[in-house]
Amino acid sequence: MAKISGSKIIVECLLEQGVDTVFGYPGGAILNLYDELYKNQDKIRHILTSHEQGASHAADGYARASGKVGVCLATSGPGATNLVTGIASAYMDSIPMVAITCNVGNSLLGKDSFQEVDISGIVMPITKYSFIVKDGNKLADTIRRAFKIAVTGRPGPVLIDITKDVTGDSFEYEYKEPEKISPKADVSEEDILEAVSLIRASKKPYVLVGGGAILSEASEELRTFVSKIDAPVADTLMGKGAFDGSDPKYTGMVGMHGSKTSNLGITECDLLIVIGARFSDRVIGNAKKFAKNAKILHIDVDAAEISKNIKAHYSLVGDARLILRKLNSRLDPLHHDEWIAHIERLKDMYPIRTNKQGLTGEYIIETIDKKTKDDTIICTEVGQHQMWAAQFYKFKHPRTLITSGGLGTMGYGLGASIGAKVAEPDKTVVNIAGDGCFRMNMNEIATATRYDIPIIQVVINNHVLGMVRQWQNLFYGKRYSQTILRDKVDFVKLAEAMGARAKKVTTKEEFDAAFDEALKSNTTFVIDCEIDSDEKVFPMVSPGAAISDAFDEKDLKLHPVK
Repeated sequence: MAKISGSKIIVECLLEQGVDTVFGYPGGAILNLYDELYKNQDKIRHILTSHEQGASHAADGYARASGKVGVCLATSGPGATNLVTGIASAYMDSIPMVAITCNVGNSLLGKDSFQEVDISGIVMPITKYSFIVKDGNKLADTIRRAFKIAVTGRPGPVLIDITKDVTGDSFEYEYKEPEKISPKADVSEEDILEAVSLIRASKKPYVLVGGGAILSEASEELRTFVSKIDAPVADTLMGKGAFDGSDPKYTGMVGMHGSKTSNLGITECDLLIVIGARFSDRVIGNAKKFAKNAKILHIDVDAAEISKNIKAHYSLVGDARLILRKLNSRLDPLHHDEWIAHIERLKDMYPIRTNKQGLTGEYIIETIDKKTKDDTIICTEVGQHQMWAAQFYKFKHPRTLITSGGLGTMGYGLGASIGAKVAEPDKTVVNIAGDGCFRMNMNEIATATRYDIPIIQVVINNHVLGMVRQWQNLFYGKRYSQTILRDKVDFVKLAEAMGARAKKVTTKEEFDAAFDEALKSNTTFVIDCEIDSDEKVFPMVSPGAAISDAFDEKDLKLHPVK
């Protein structure tokens, strides 16, 4: 058993866990670890981001794209607190991440020392677990435990804060093989058979897929299940790609900006089978009116989600892939021809209408969809562009949409796209942003160019905070309080100053040409797309309304929102 520095123990433990890339930013308290990373740069690649928040989003995007644990590093004080938004984003969307921070030395803790902060206490509500390591003899086991916690059951972020003296002093270390974590579905045969009986008895079943189906790698089992029970399929924002968005049984996203077909179909169904979704308020609308005609069968790895927001009549707790395998093995093919025909009629009656005039958000997304391969990774920021991406890009595979769903973090996508491209270098990665979101963390363009990371950054620039303005337009008497961003910022010049190639476009033809150029360029490429300030996302459900009351622009002309 060798005696080595705490910093070397950290590096050795990362290597044990198969970590080959970390994202971070150095500082005084973490210098010992960065010195060790310098000595091991042939084994662990470090991506220096422009801001610690960018590092946490990059680790998150890396995890979502690869299915591995993402790792980010920061120093004490403001370095650590700058990770908080990224940690919270990962927590809300159940993304496995380990954040490592270093604090002041043991003798300085609790004395308001320079750049001292109780980061493990700060992140307690937004992590699966947070540690502070003051004893180097516990360091290796703490790191191993953190990685295990991050991936066990419902995934999520874990933070390890380590005092500076622990990183500098020497302790005994012995290599250990990482513990193999196997998914579990401890459901009884009786529960499975009861669910099968429920499915067989249904005349109008509907399947709602959430992010848990992606995290559990359940796409193949999901396709088999849907085929066997002959049911339409809707998804949440986080569930996109778990089921093929071009499949005839797919009806679109559900909820506030979901398709009318999905919202009406779920309202009419007699059995709603929910797989790995948590019934977010943006999905269910008015909880009292959600799926009011249906029995609900909820499949989820986290028992705490069962009946938390919507009462489940039946539940199966465990890994979605394993549970679907058990259900598939006991189900014979079912047929619901009348129900499927009815859903098809709803599709024909209520297509998502698009604005065909000029360069629009819808056109940009549809064009990206047509010009990219099925395995392209689409990242987004948060707002109108995010909803257009969900509505008009046909996600055919899991881990191809990377977006902040639960926390709704503006400034998330650019860092996440860097992490995704590092994780999947052979895939095209496109980040779609609004101008408001892009301004928040656009300094990460410098990170992409520093490391020659060829991402395509599309800015849907309407010169306003589009989604907030839409609410102000519909519900606040068109009082546009602090949502107009028209100023003298030139995104093309900014991008070029940071080393990227960039184009400004105002027409469909210009966008087509610019995106083709970006695809061929193999470099960081920014496209600034100017669209109308009043373009809106439809359909929409008013806050507090039932999802069946979704309206679009045509409805709005007939019945203005009061």
